[in-house]
Amino acid sequence: MDFNFTSDQDDLRGLARQILTDVCTPEHLKAIAATDSGFDMDLWRSMAAAGLVGIELPSSDDVGGGGLGFIETCIVLEECARVAAPVPGLAVMALAVGALAARPDLLAGVADGSTIVTAALHEGVGDPSVPYTVVTDGRLSGEKVCVPAGLAACCFVVSAADGLYLVDAGAEGVSIERQDTTTGIPEARVTFTSAPAEKIGDLAALAALIERASTAAAVMVSGHCAAAVALTATYVKTRQQFDRPIASFQAVSQRTADAYIDTEGVRLTSWQAAWRLAEGRPAAEQVLTAKFWAAEGGQRVVHAAQHLHGGFGVDRDYPLHRHFLNVKQLELFLGSATPSLAKLGRILAG
Repeated sequence: MDFNFTSDQDDLRGLARQILTDVCTPEHLKAIAATDSGFDMDLWRSMAAAGLVGIELPSSDDVGGGGLGFIETCIVLEECARVAAPVPGLAVMALAVGALAARPDLLAGVADGSTIVTAALHEGVGDPSVPYTVVTDGRLSGEKVCVPAGLAACCFVVSAADGLYLVDAGAEGVSIERQDTTTGIPEARVTFTSAPAEKIGDLAALAALIERASTAAAVMVSGHCAAAVALTATYVKTRQQFDRPIASFQAVSQRTADAYIDTEGVRLTSWQAAWRLAEGRPAAEQVLTAKFWAAEGGQRVVHAAQHLHGGFGVDRDYPLHRHFLNVKQLELFLGSATPSLAKLGRILAG
């Protein structure tokens, strides 16, 4: 059995890496972070022009996607994470595309980067898989928080007590408020007050969307961790103390090695989950395992990277802090380590 990526997938990774690394220099990222939106929409459109944004969308003329699969989406998202690209990849490619896969009529403009669609899954309290938002006579009421790309979205896929609904951002009864979060890229608090809603999926569709989004987030943590370890390895080999590189100190080399092992744990578990989802296989255990590793192992990696960099690591002109902040936000996205482990335990025990 061959577990390697195909040559086409390797080429896709190379294309994504070239586009993203050419643009996402520390100076450029600092300039984008100072804007109101926090997003680099020029980069997003460049990705769209290269076919990366719509890689998983149908290849029909009205949608204009690449017709590929979830593995290819995860490859692009992992490369976005490696450079902490300020683009709405998770919101559009993991959330919206997954929710609207059966409704290509609702995906016009997504592949070319002109339309932003996202999903609103988090509420102020509780488990995202058990939402309290309700729909009565086609009218949706509830409040969602930390909606990624919520300020730029033209419509929302909203989780409710009986499934998934589509709500237009400009519809009556929709109130959108800026919400500043860990990464520095603003998200949105969206309040729905008897807003007109179209049902697009049942509770099984909601569960599938959460599995898909959790896996995509874990793959992105893998990318952030790989970048953090690479930065750390370079730094400890060049940083001198007592006329020696600090990499030669046993405690430093052991801490760096532990971070590498954790990164490999995040990478292997996240890609196992992605592969099973792409193949249509049951993946509940693998997704929760990946989510746990991304939350627990990811935090160990970025904390080790910060500690080994010392004061240099918190310099906001240096790229490490972006990986730290993104990993922290992804840790909490759709459930942190403890609830993920509790769910996994119930599955194993059952």
